[in-house]
Amino acid sequence: MFRRALAIHEEALGPDNPNMAVSLNNLAELLRAKGDYVGAEPLYRRALAINEKALGPDHPYVAAGLNNLAQLLHAKGDFAGAEPLYRRALAINEKVLGPDHPFVATALNNMAQLLQAKGDFAGAEPLYRRALAINEKVLGPDHPFVATALNNLAALLQGKGDYAEAEPLYRRALAITEKTLGPDHPTVAATLNNLALLLARRADYAGAEPLYRRALAIDEKVLGPDHPDVAMSLNNLGGLLQQEGEYAGAEPLYRRALAIDEKALGPDHPDVAMSLNNLGGLLQQEGEYAGAEPLYRRALAIREKVLGPDHPDVANSLNNLGELLRGKGEYAGAEPLYRRALTIDEKALGPYHPSVATDLNNLALLLYDKGDIVGAEPLLRRALAIDEKALGTGHPTTKLHQANLDALLEAKKKKEK
Repeated sequence: MFRRALAIHEEALGPDNPNMAVSLNNLAELLRAKGDYVGAEPLYRRALAINEKALGPDHPYVAAGLNNLAQLLHAKGDFAGAEPLYRRALAINEKVLGPDHPFVATALNNMAQLLQAKGDFAGAEPLYRRALAINEKVLGPDHPFVATALNNLAALLQGKGDYAEAEPLYRRALAITEKTLGPDHPTVAATLNNLALLLARRADYAGAEPLYRRALAIDEKVLGPDHPDVAMSLNNLGGLLQQEGEYAGAEPLYRRALAIDEKALGPDHPDVAMSLNNLGGLLQQEGEYAGAEPLYRRALAIREKVLGPDHPDVANSLNNLGELLRGKGEYAGAEPLYRRALTIDEKALGPYHPSVATDLNNLALLLYDKGDIVGAEPLLRRALAIDEKALGTGHPTTKLHQANLDALLEAKKKKEK
C-alpha cells in the first residue's frame, strides 16, 4: 500500500514535492518496524533531502526527518552517526518553536536515550528532567506525554540502580495513563511491564507477577493473541518465572513468544533474536546445552545479518554463546567470542560503558577457570572501576563484580601460600 502511494505521489507531484517526503517516511517506518534497516535508511535520507530543499534547513519537518533517521541509526548501533542528527533536530526545534515546546521535549528525550545507550547517564539525566519539566508546564501534569517522560527518567534511574527514586515515577506514569487512556490501553500495559521489571530487579517477585500478568491480558485483549507486544509481555513474564526457578512455567511462554515474533515479524527480525536468546538462556540454565546452543547461534546470525557485525546486540549474543561454551568447559571456543564482544562494545559504546565491564568480567572468569589468575585480575579491576564510575558502589552489578574480584584475590593468596 505504501509503495503504491509512493509511486502515485511521485508520478503526480514530481520527485521533490514535500508530499513525497511524507510517503517516503511512511514506507521507511514500515520497513524499520519489519527490521529492514537497510531498506529504510535510503528512504529516510531521501525524505530528509526533499524537505531540506523544499522547506529550508530549519523547518520543523526537517527536524522530524532528522529524528527519524537518527532513530534508525541508533537502532543499528551507529551512535556516532545518530548523535549529530539528534542534536541538530533539537537545535532546530528550539530555534523555531521555542525552548518549551513539546517537540523540544521529544527531541530531548531522543537525545537522552542515545546518551543512556552509550552509558552516559550523567549526560542523559538532565535532558530527561528538562523534557519532563517542559511537558508538565505546557501540557499539564496528567498528559500522556508526561507519563512517557516519567517512564524514560525512571528507566534511567533504574539503570543506575536507583530503584527507590525510579519506583514512584513509574507508579505516577501508570496512574496518568490509566486515567487518561483507560485501564486497558496498550500504553498502560507497557507501563505495567516497566514497573514489574523494576520490582523483579528488587526481587519483589510477588509484586511483579500480577503486573506482568495484567499487562499480558491487556495486550491480548486489545491487540490480539499474535501481536509482537504480546510476545514482549510473554517474554517478560517468562523471565520472571525463570528468576523464580519456575522453569516449567517459563518455557511455554518463551516458545509462544518466539512463535508470535517469527509469524508477525519474519524469521530474521531482531525481536526474534531476542526471543531466541531468552529461550536459549532458560535451556542453558536447565543444563540443556544441546538445545540452547543452536538457539544462541541463530540469534547471533540474525543480529549480524540485520544489525551488522559491530552492533552491541551482536556482542550480547557473543557473550551468551561464550557463557554456554564456558559452562561446557569449551574454553578454547569461548575465549574468542568474549574477546570479540569486548572489542565490539569498546568500539560502539566507549571504554567506560557498563556493558564493557560485563565483557571484562566474563573474560576474566574464563581466564580464572583456565587457571590464569594473573591475566584475570586486571580485567576484573578494570570492570569494577567502570562499574563504580558509571553505576556507583551500591549497584547490584558493581557488587557482583566486586565479589568476583574478592574471590579471585582470595584464590591468589591461597596459591601464593
